[in-house]
Amino acid sequence: MDTTKTTELRRTEIKDILKNPSVGDKVLVKGWVRAFRSNRFIALNDGSCFTNLQVVIDFEHFEEDLLRQINFHSCIAASGTLVESTGSGQLVEIMAEDIEIVGGSNPDEYPLQPKKQTMEFLRENAQFRMRTNTMSAVFRIRHGVAFAIHKFFNDKGYYYLHSPIITGSDAEGAGEMFRVTTFEPNKAPLSEDGSIDWKEDFFGKATNLTVSGQLQAEIAALALSKVYTFGPTFRAENSNTSRHLAEFWMIEPEVAFNDIHDNMDLAEAFIKYIIKYVLDNYPDDVEFLSKRLSDSEKNMKKELRRPMNLLKTLEFVLENDFERLTYTEAIELLKRSKAYKKGRFEFDVEWGIDLQAEHERWLVEKHFKKPVILVDYPKDIKAFYMRMNDDGKTVAAMDVLFPYIGEIIGGSQREERYDVLLSRIQEMGIHQEELQWYLDLRRFGGCPHAGFGLGFERIILFLTGMANIRDVIPFPRTPGNAAF
Repeated sequence: MDTTKTTELRRTEIKDILKNPSVGDKVLVKGWVRAFRSNRFIALNDGSCFTNLQVVIDFEHFEEDLLRQINFHSCIAASGTLVESTGSGQLVEIMAEDIEIVGGSNPDEYPLQPKKQTMEFLRENAQFRMRTNTMSAVFRIRHGVAFAIHKFFNDKGYYYLHSPIITGSDAEGAGEMFRVTTFEPNKAPLSEDGSIDWKEDFFGKATNLTVSGQLQAEIAALALSKVYTFGPTFRAENSNTSRHLAEFWMIEPEVAFNDIHDNMDLAEAFIKYIIKYVLDNYPDDVEFLSKRLSDSEKNMKKELRRPMNLLKTLEFVLENDFERLTYTEAIELLKRSKAYKKGRFEFDVEWGIDLQAEHERWLVEKHFKKPVILVDYPKDIKAFYMRMNDDGKTVAAMDVLFPYIGEIIGGSQREERYDVLLSRIQEMGIHQEELQWYLDLRRFGGCPHAGFGLGFERIILFLTGMANIRDVIPFPRTPGNAAF
């Protein structure tokens, strides 16, 4: 049969057909076969939206050899006339007049089968996993969130800063960084004391992959007032949990003249904007993921199920103010809780100890039943750059805690007082010369300023209801794994 006619039309994306269906139009679509039933009905998806478009074949008008090549995830081009759909679920379907096999798929060799697959199996076959309903929905939402982030800040007059990926400083002071070097293994030049002579390396000093763009963002904020970074960050933490990645993305706004209260207001408005954007622009994907999550919880014990499905949870967060309280108040609540008194917490609760995920989730899910912003943490468990409070024991730090996720944002008002910052640097054993440039920002035209970091993959986890952070980034980098 003649297949050249498929090239006479310009391709129309499926989302555009479904958005403005026009019965009687001649259209050309291209995509991947999600199902082929009874040698007559093809469910075609091109990734432009969640919904498939049905292509109807009159098999008497097509060669049998052609139809045998149409298998699960074959790539085809189909042209024909849009007609009213006789089935439920969509208004139109294509009555096929021409079919072209763009890329075949051998069902005996293709790793994916038209059945439910485990997330681990899909990770092992990541070259194909975006073709599944779940993963395509996740990554469309991931794109939407990235766009919403830039739009939120751009519309508010922020400037986008490209902070360096290679850095000579550890912003968090936590170590566990990936070394960047051109030295050959076991051939690095040594100093007289036997240590590696980093002056001979490419950058003339020891360098690493960044864990944060915050310090560089502070430089920009003290010139441009409002900036944000959005880029990859890296941590060499040998952790194989469902919440950790070695390579992940961070969004870090930094704002001159903001205090901790402004910072909390910005964080809440920011997250709510993202949630609203996703609900407004990706309703089909959210609805699918919401149903998927509810189905996965059907066999769980009632006390382990979410009290609200994913969609209602997102709407609830959007509609309610975040609860705000101090770290000290949170400790008191936790100590008075039945969970603490009955020994249900695995980790101890004590003032001065960093809260664990179980404590954070109790506050959010059991007590307040909505997102919580904790503020004023003990100085000894927070970074050197956070502003010391008048009590001398706490700093103006904040964490935003979400249901099912725990901490999703961490931030603070920065210490703008030169003498106090210098004292903190010395107290924590940091070499002053390494951060003299940072101190100089306080000496020359310094001002109060504040900022925070949002883990991009963590907000995607919350929005999609996925259980593992490796399933919300296209190609996860974890201990022992750098495939694809």
